[in-house]
Amino acid sequence: MLLDGIDHVAVLTADTDRLLEFYGEVFGATVDGETRDGDELRLTRVKVGPHSELNVFEIAGNDEASRQVPMFGRGRLDHLALHAASIDAFETIRDRLIERGSSDGFVTDFGPVLSLFFRDPDGLEAEVCVTNPDAQPGVMNPPGTPARRYHPT
Repeated sequence: MLLDGIDHVAVLTADTDRLLEFYGEVFGATVDGETRDGDELRLTRVKVGPHSELNVFEIAGNDEASRQVPMFGRGRLDHLALHAASIDAFETIRDRLIERGSSDGFVTDFGPVLSLFFRDPDGLEAEVCVTNPDAQPGVMNPPGTPARRYHPT
């Protein structure tokens, strides 16, 4: 394999500071740099992993960040998925997202991966994934399969 992950995902926002606070408080993300073109453009690079970042664009007069439609109807970029460093990190992130009202806390068991969806302050639907410590080799589950460690039956 010639790749080892995502370098960056570009997102539009109407409020960079609000977005930075969210990703900083929930995920521990840090600002890696910023470029401005007067009051017209603000580009902030947000580190979300060792070599992964969000490129956050705030553009005067651009209201694209407010447009949201149902899943798989959002154009070429439907959502982004972040990968938690560990199951403990995943649980911390889950707790923080629930506290903020950004997620209902439902964790899907896809087999090898656990998945939690959330919405950021701009309404972008995103996902946090982690390697499933309870995975059974060769078992793949469909979307909506509740993870037993979070939804005991």
